[in-house]
Amino acid sequence: MKIDEKSVAGKELILQEQTQLLVIGAGPAGLSAAIEGAGRGLSVVLIDENPVPYKTMGDEVPLHYGQGMSGVARNRNAMIEAFVTSEPLIQVAFDAGVDVRLGTACWGLYANGPGVHWLPGTVAGLADEERGWLIGADYVIVAAGRRDMGLGFPGWEKPGVIGATAAITLATRFGALNPRRVVILGTSAEALTAAAALRDAGIEIAAIVEQAAEPVGPDHLVTELHAAGCEFLTHHVVREALGRASVEGVLIAAVDKTGRAVGEERRIDCEGVVLAVGTTPVVDLLAALGCHITFQPERGGYAPKVDADQRSSVHNIFAVGDCAGIWPAKSLDRSIAAGEGLRAVGAILGEDFGSAEVSVPDRPAYDLSAYRMAWVRASVIGARGDFHVCQCEEVTAREILELRPPRYLGWQTDRRNDRSLLSLLDEAPPNPDQVKRLTRAGMGPCQGRRCREQIAALLSLQATAPLADIPLAGYRTPVRPLPLAIASQLRESADQAQHWELWFGIPSQWQPPCEVPEFYTVAADEATIVVDDERGGHD
Repeated sequence: MKIDEKSVAGKELILQEQTQLLVIGAGPAGLSAAIEGAGRGLSVVLIDENPVPYKTMGDEVPLHYGQGMSGVARNRNAMIEAFVTSEPLIQVAFDAGVDVRLGTACWGLYANGPGVHWLPGTVAGLADEERGWLIGADYVIVAAGRRDMGLGFPGWEKPGVIGATAAITLATRFGALNPRRVVILGTSAEALTAAAALRDAGIEIAAIVEQAAEPVGPDHLVTELHAAGCEFLTHHVVREALGRASVEGVLIAAVDKTGRAVGEERRIDCEGVVLAVGTTPVVDLLAALGCHITFQPERGGYAPKVDADQRSSVHNIFAVGDCAGIWPAKSLDRSIAAGEGLRAVGAILGEDFGSAEVSVPDRPAYDLSAYRMAWVRASVIGARGDFHVCQCEEVTAREILELRPPRYLGWQTDRRNDRSLLSLLDEAPPNPDQVKRLTRAGMGPCQGRRCREQIAALLSLQATAPLADIPLAGYRTPVRPLPLAIASQLRESADQAQHWELWFGIPSQWQPPCEVPEFYTVAADEATIVVDDERGGHD
C-alpha cells in the first residue's frame, strides 16, 4: 500500500526528554505525588509555571491578576526565592530526587486516540522563558489547581479588580499585592477563606459584599470575620468601580430578589475589588486532551470525571488537587489534596494506598448554578450601562446575547438582531463555542479565563436552562500563550517539515516553475488551471 508522504503518519516526532512520571503543578497534591513517586523508584519530572513572568501576569495568565501585582513581581530571583520558601515540600522533593522545574508551563498534552494514532506515547509540550520542547511520559498527574470566575460591572477593567486566587497568591506567597484595602465579592467557603488569608497578610477588608440574602459559606468563618471587624453587606452588588488610573473606590447598592438595584448607592473607598463569586477547577489541559469533563456542582463546576484512584477517562492521565474538584473541606484541609496525589501514585504502581482516604466532596450547602447565575443577573444584566464582558475582544453582554458581529467588521446598528442564538439552535441548548465564533467573545489572549463562566451564565439565563445544560466552552492547545520565538524551537524531522503548509490546510500559493505540472487537477490537491511559467508555458 502506498503511504501518503504528505500525511503526519509515520513521521518521527522528536522528543527532547522521556520520564516515567510527569507531574504538572507544585501544590500539595502534585508535590505529594512527586515525592511518593520518586521514593518508589520512578523517574519524576515536576513542573510548575510559578513564578509567572510579570509580562504573562499582565496578560491575565494563568489567573486574573487584574494588574494588581506590585513591582516586587518584576524581580525574578526574589519571586523564585519566595515561591520555594513558601512551600517546604519543594525542598523535600529536591532531596527525594525529583527533577523540579519552576517557571515551566505545560502548554499542551497529547495522546493517541480516535483522531491520532501515530504518537510514540503520551507527549507534553513544555516551555519556560527561554525555550520550548516536548517530553514523553508514561504517566501524567495533572495538579493544575484552581482559578476564579470573572464578574463584570462598569469599571471592572480597571487595575485593582482581581481574582481571589491571584490576590492570595500575590499577597501570601510573594508579598507582591499592590492594593492594601479591598472589597471582596462573594461569601462561599473559598471567598471567606480568601478574606481571612488576605486579612492575615495585612490587607484591610473594607467590606464583604454578597448578592444573596445571607452568606452561603460556613458559619464559623462568617463568625470569625465578623469578630475581626469585617462588614458584611448582603443583598448588595457593586454598581461601579471608581478611579482613573486604578480602582479608588466602589459604588454599591442594595438589590431585590430579582437582582434589580434599589435604594441609594453608597461609596466605599478601596484600592481593589477581589472577585470571589465562584472558584473553578483548571481543566484546560485535560479538556484539550479529550478527558471526560462534566458539570459537577459538588466539585465546583466543570471538573474531570475521575475514579477512586483519581484516574481520568484517559487511562494514564490522573487529576488531583483542586483541578479534580473544589469543595469546602478540601479548601480548608490540604491533606485531602495530598491524599489524592498519593492514591494516584498507588494506582500507577498497582498498590493500594489505604492510608490515603478516598476524598468525597461535601454535600453542596447551596445551589451553585443558581448562585452564579444570580450574581450575573444582578451585576451584569442589571448593570447601569454597557461594559465589556470579554475585555480582550471588547464584547458586551448585549452583543453576546444578540450575536452582534465583531466591531472590526464595521457592522453597526441600533436595531436588535432578531436572529438570536436560540432561534438558530431551535431546541438545542446554546453553546458558548458558537457564540465565540459569531462574536469573538472568549477569543482573546487570556483565552476566556475572565469571561467564559459569565458567558455560560448569560446563555443559561437567556435560555432559562440550568447552568449544567450549557456545554463547556472548548479548550485548544496551546493552553498558555506560546511566543513564536519559543514555538519555533520545537524540533522537527526533515520529512515532517517538508509539507508543513498542507498540515495546516494551506494550499501552496507558490511553486517553482520546475515543479509546476502541465495541468493542475482538484484530485491532485492543486489548482484547476494551467499556470504560466518562466519557460513560456500557456495559461
